[in-house]
Amino acid sequence: MASAELRDELTCSICQDIYADPVTLPCGHNFCRGCIRRHWDWQKSIEEDPSCPECRQRYRIEPELITNEELDNIAKKFLSIPPKHDGPDMSWNCPVHNEPLKYHCCEDEACVCASCCLFGDHKGHRVELLSEASEKKKEKLRKVLEKLSPEREETERGAQRLQERRRKLEEKSAIETERVTALFRGIREELEALEKRLLSDISRQKEELTLTLTELIQQLEIKKDELSRKIRHIEELCNMADPLTVLQEQWESHGADFCGAEEADNVDDLDVGRISETLLTGLAGIVTGLKGRIYGQEATELVLDTNTAGSHVSVSGDGKSASCSHTDQCYPQTPMRFQVPQVLSTRSFPSGRHYWEVEGSESGSWKVGAAYPSIERGGIESWIGENNKSWCLYRQRNNYSARHYSKVTNLPHVPSCSKIRISLDYEAGHLSFYELSEPIRHLHTFTASFTEPLHAAFWVWRHDAWMQ
Repeated sequence: MASAELRDELTCSICQDIYADPVTLPCGHNFCRGCIRRHWDWQKSIEEDPSCPECRQRYRIEPELITNEELDNIAKKFLSIPPKHDGPDMSWNCPVHNEPLKYHCCEDEACVCASCCLFGDHKGHRVELLSEASEKKKEKLRKVLEKLSPEREETERGAQRLQERRRKLEEKSAIETERVTALFRGIREELEALEKRLLSDISRQKEELTLTLTELIQQLEIKKDELSRKIRHIEELCNMADPLTVLQEQWESHGADFCGAEEADNVDDLDVGRISETLLTGLAGIVTGLKGRIYGQEATELVLDTNTAGSHVSVSGDGKSASCSHTDQCYPQTPMRFQVPQVLSTRSFPSGRHYWEVEGSESGSWKVGAAYPSIERGGIESWIGENNKSWCLYRQRNNYSARHYSKVTNLPHVPSCSKIRISLDYEAGHLSFYELSEPIRHLHTFTASFTEPLHAAFWVWRHDAWMQ
């Protein structure tokens, strides 16, 4: 037990072996000189300051590595002491004959004494001297070590690669967090500005209409007083007994006196339609700007290259749609033309982030994706998704699948919308497909190291299949 505890104290936490030339860091932790040196070299390759693998304490300047002589001496002594085992079964004398163990039984894989070989349980068995058997086992162990050492190094490199990916993930996550935060901050600012503009418009309309109505009310009050005066005068005439006075009294009836009431009925109301139109236009502008900020640019308008269209692919005059035709389109033969029902876009994408949106038919079969211009032009191996130069989403019989190099990944999504968005991040090596349903659904993402410019690619099969 004490030996096991001492081994633990003398074990390097990096290589998990007994210290070899141990050094002590300023934080007090010990490591093999070679182990800590390799660790710091790796940190330097990823532009990190050197640190202690145990407590993570970082050093702006790489500390000087000085051998811990005392610990080195203890480790060397520990390695020079032969192992001692508790219990009678593992003593250095034979538990049966109490004689020194000098031989190794090859058949039973046991250490035996001379009496065991002559007349004991191992009589007649093939035996070797312990030193010979030990050397043979050491040779086997060395061969195992030859295999394990590279495996350990590869494992260490794999761990370093994963640590690098984790670091990049943290960086990318921080960048995306800031980007999304900035996006929503911008959205809130734009919404607040739109709200202020709308409320200002409502307030202005209210003030203008209120002023008009107030003026009309004042005019009607004046007219009402005038009418009241006339009514009183007429009532007085009606109550007079002297006919001569009634006939000689001058008065006029003004039919136009009531035009003020009609004007009140013709005053405009609050223009709710204009307010709603301003709201919708403002929101549409925010959404359009938001798309540009999210994807880096507006949706790419694609034009299909008729010089690549197969003879049974009908391309519209504006180059925006393709359909499967039962008649030969009699295109002129060119080296770029497919001998299968597919077509590429005129535009290529050698770098950057882009996206485009397409709509496919509910019936028939179709594929949409991206391909290198060097893709084959004839045979099934030239179909997008059936080679190592193209990637696609395939829809058939109300099912989706993702295809590349003839590898098929069946997707669990049942199509609920005929519109698809394809998003390309060339440098990151991502080609993603989304169904523009409510809400938008992510269908699949390919990850690759792109080596050529990519063209949008379309494949249509059967006479009722189309894409636009």
